[in-house]
Amino acid sequence: MSQLVTSTDTSGGAGAHRPAAVSRRDALKALIGIAGAVTLLGSPRLARAAEASKETTDALANAQAQFNQAQSELDALSAEFETLSRQLDETMGAIENVQGGIDDTQAQIDENLEKLEAKQEVLADRVSTSYKSGGNSALSLLLSSASFDELISNVYYIEKVNARDKSAIADIHAIQDELEAQKAELEQQKSELEALKSDQTEQLSNMKAKKDEVQTLLDGLNSEVQQLISKRDAEILAAAQAEEEARKQASSGGATYIPGSGQDSIAAGTAQQRIVQVAKTTPSPGVGLCAWWVADVFERAGFGSVPGNADDMYASYCTSSNKANLKVGMIIAVPSHPHTSAGRIYGHVGIYVGDNTVMDNIGYIRSISVDSWIAYYGLTSTPRWGWAKGINLEG
Repeated sequence: MSQLVTSTDTSGGAGAHRPAAVSRRDALKALIGIAGAVTLLGSPRLARAAEASKETTDALANAQAQFNQAQSELDALSAEFETLSRQLDETMGAIENVQGGIDDTQAQIDENLEKLEAKQEVLADRVSTSYKSGGNSALSLLLSSASFDELISNVYYIEKVNARDKSAIADIHAIQDELEAQKAELEQQKSELEALKSDQTEQLSNMKAKKDEVQTLLDGLNSEVQQLISKRDAEILAAAQAEEEARKQASSGGATYIPGSGQDSIAAGTAQQRIVQVAKTTPSPGVGLCAWWVADVFERAGFGSVPGNADDMYASYCTSSNKANLKVGMIIAVPSHPHTSAGRIYGHVGIYVGDNTVMDNIGYIRSISVDSWIAYYGLTSTPRWGWAKGINLEG
């Protein structure tokens, strides 16, 4: 039968332990893997036997899993944020390029407008001059021809000048129309890019809010994991110290030793097994409240609360120190022990859960071998056991 020792109360109850600073997942993994071993270097012979409580190790594993999940989510968000930031930068660059094209096109439009205005002024001057001279300038030019060849030449010249002016103005209008179309197209592109920029900016804002939310969760989980690491290591160290103290006391003859072994859990009946299952799920009510926890277990299991402190339970129900009589579901108690001031007055009590294992409350719920429990708490009075409230759970 194996002995399960997860910690021992060496100070009257488990206090809070401040965790070491841990910032990221790798550091947490290193701490989780190493810290427990480091705390036990002073007692290498006991390192294998000493363990943290299942409640603490399960909570640590769960918190670590949540931390890893949150870290993975944050990593994914960060990668997505980086990609979207690059896309936004490309969009802003495209907007700059399109705006440059709009500016260049507008400059060409302005230049063509100046040319058009100049051509229009020339035509206006000609019309004005023709009107002031009675509209006979062309006729005068024709009548002044010295010969028929000169007349033909002057007619051709007049027609040529009019055609050239009209053609130049038409060309300018055509270019102007083309530039206006280009500008409209660029303006449309800019409008679409501005809309894309707005959408990307909103996505980045939403993503940043999500990142902040996940980071807050991660920070909280980080703190929780650190606290659980510290608690686990404290439990392991306390268990190792208790084992070592029990060994020393046993070797020096100063500790109580009771030969034999208690009932195995496999031989327990239904009512006994119910007590064990409830004991494994009933939380600690706090430091120094060992009897309170025992009373909670029996009440939750449906057997009613057990009244009194540990010394009261010892006096009322614990009558045997023979391990052959130690049954699953029995309470095991001492009326006094020298390890704490409260222990000297009120003693300590736990529940035997089979396989030579006792569960008790020392600020957290731990499991410890019955021999270690007896050796540690049996320095003042002989530990004894019995059925709480006189209810025989085997029956």
